[in-house]
Amino acid sequence: QVQLVESGGGLVQAGGSLRLSCAASGRTVILNAMGWFRQAPGKGREFVAAISWSGDRTDYADSVKGRFTISRDNAKTTVYLQMNGLKPEDTAVYYCAVRRQEFSYYNYYDAQRYDYWGRGTQVTVSS
Repeated sequence: QVQLVESGGGLVQAGGSLRLSCAASGRTVILNAMGWFRQAPGKGREFVAAISWSGDRTDYADSVKGRFTISRDNAKTTVYLQMNGLKPEDTAVYYCAVRRQEFSYYNYYDAQRYDYWGRGTQVTVSS
């Protein structure tokens, strides 16, 4: 079993920055792909970013490409999401997730491919 705890959310003005962190505990996740998803009020959960187990591959939703950066520190089993140039439409609850299957990265954008989820952290961007 894996426990994930997100932190770093908050209220920021448009154009500002936030850095989200997701700390994993329990079973090791250093060989597992991880991702960030978000859910805005009244909308479904959507893919934001993903990173392979080694960190050599990262992928982003078109809506955040060039503004957000995902990274991981396997020594600390933590994944980060640096968010720059925030827009009001980025307002959502952000969730961290990890895949159970080691080394797997296919369909990285599909929430159903992830097995463990954090409880989320709220990000609110004011205009």
